[in-house]
Amino acid sequence: MNPLVQLAATEAENPLIPPIPELVIGLIAFVIVFGFLAKKLLPNINKVLDERREAIEGGIETAEALQAEAQSALEQYKAQLAEARHEAARLRQDALEQGTALKEELRAEGQRQREEIIAAGHAQIAADRKAASQALRQDVGKLATDLAGKLVGESLEDHARQSRTIDRFLSELEEKAASTGAAR
Repeated sequence: MNPLVQLAATEAENPLIPPIPELVIGLIAFVIVFGFLAKKLLPNINKVLDERREAIEGGIETAEALQAEAQSALEQYKAQLAEARHEAARLRQDALEQGTALKEELRAEGQRQREEIIAAGHAQIAADRKAASQALRQDVGKLATDLAGKLVGESLEDHARQSRTIDRFLSELEEKAASTGAAR
């Protein structure tokens, strides 16, 4: 064969354009395969996609429900926390008031004990003063009696006489002390 004839035959057959019978057979096979896929495979694919969509939507609804539940739990927690803080503040205030009251009670008790101690001290001082005054009176009386006995020259051992002399002497001393104190 002549190379030119071969070249012309080759040019008649374009590799980009398939022959018509192959094109028709390919198209028929495509329609058959597409129809088969549409009848058998497409419903399964749609079923899986619907299940997935329902699962996603159910998951979203579940997540929203859980989020709402978590939000309500958070609000309850916040309310309980606020209540606990309020209770702690109330307890702190009660403790402060009790401490203040206890401090006042202790202060009053200390003041009362102080007053009792001072009163007991005054009573003891008065008793000691009275005892000292009585002891002094007896000592001064005895000295006065001895001195008066030496001056008078007679014994003043008689108890009644001694007592009268002592009383008279002390009365005179008290009058002199009172008149000296009034003159000042």
